[in-house]
Amino acid sequence: MKSAKRFAGLQLAQSDRRALKARLAGRSKMSARVWRRIRVLQLLDEGLSVRATAKAVGQYPREISRVGKRYLAHGLEVALCDDARPKPAKSMDSTQEAAVVAMICGPVPEGRSRWTVRLVAEEAVRRGIVDKVGREKIRVVLKSHDLKPWREKNVVRPDH
Repeated sequence: MKSAKRFAGLQLAQSDRRALKARLAGRSKMSARVWRRIRVLQLLDEGLSVRATAKAVGQYPREISRVGKRYLAHGLEVALCDDARPKPAKSMDSTQEAAVVAMICGPVPEGRSRWTVRLVAEEAVRRGIVDKVGREKIRVVLKSHDLKPWREKNVVRPDH
């Protein structure tokens, strides 16, 4: 039987212990995540193993290790907060959006009677405005410009 591993090297500084107790004793509102991370740090400081701590607070051992490692690497405040989540890159910039809007205001492709969201997406890729675009992004662009190209009266078309 394997022995339960203890989190090596995690000893809270005295000032951090006081800060955690003060946070728990305070009447301020605190998210369940922060409360759980405080409890994780306290239990690891008491010498409980990662697995025992996970069982005590109802988390996976991976999360317990993550909190402990963040405390050791960056300190108390970083260990209690969430990681910043990276924002995805924009699929279209304002120039590309303007080109799509201009395309919609122009004539419909040969053999079609009106623009559809799928047709706009396909045509934007075919014309080289964007490399790749989904229907949802086109829908959002149309909505933000208050365009409904499938309704003839909502699009300005040049006279033939």
